[in-house]
Amino acid sequence: MKIGIVFSGGAVRGFAHLGILKALQEMGISPDYISGVSAGAIVGAFAASKMEAEAAYDLIERSNYKSYLKLAFSRMGFLKLDRVEDLMQKHLPHTFEELALPLSVNATDLTTGNEVFFNSGPLLKPILASCCLPGIFEPVWINQQQLIDGGVLNQMPYEPLEAHCDILIGCHCNPIGDLESPITSMKAVAMRSLYLAMAKASHFKSKRFDVFIEPPLLQNFNVFDTKKSRDVFRVGYEYTHQMAPELEKLREQLSF
Repeated sequence: MKIGIVFSGGAVRGFAHLGILKALQEMGISPDYISGVSAGAIVGAFAASKMEAEAAYDLIERSNYKSYLKLAFSRMGFLKLDRVEDLMQKHLPHTFEELALPLSVNATDLTTGNEVFFNSGPLLKPILASCCLPGIFEPVWINQQQLIDGGVLNQMPYEPLEAHCDILIGCHCNPIGDLESPITSMKAVAMRSLYLAMAKASHFKSKRFDVFIEPPLLQNFNVFDTKKSRDVFRVGYEYTHQMAPELEKLREQLSF
């Protein structure tokens, strides 16, 4: 039986995916196909390279990835991802075909409003496009398409895996809960509104997955708080181990 894993977006919360992946690896559950969006596209690429989750976390942290974000000073976004591409070139294959496992990443065509899926050809530009949170990062151009974060339309892109997988595991790192204090800035209002809309759409899709992993404690972490990446990793890891009974049933299915 073939297993597909889908990783949502979530900026710094995406480190939880690596914790989830580490726990699954310890349980002997490994994907055959992977799909990811935004931060999940980056995690998906490392997973599709068959890099151990802890090693991927250490690599990203040691890279001081925050310094690779370059100010754009344009009307299209505050930051550019050019130097992040340079970073990925050092540690990831340059094409989808070079990955050890099949990977799909999705972006949003800003002009047509359509989803765009990538699973062949150059790898790094599609990952960058998938990560382009609107208003924060400058859009990425691929094949004359102006692309932004795929999570705007689809935070749980399971569709490319349906025809190939018997079991689907969904990893969602944007639970929505009550805020401890009122929102006090325009930026916070915009981001909260965006995540509320995306979370609702994701939960509509959650029933499509055989196992849906969504650590509730992640709601306590700001999606841009880079100082909490290890804590976020730990939350994903510990919550997945708490789901051991449900995941053990999945392992029993795989043994048939």
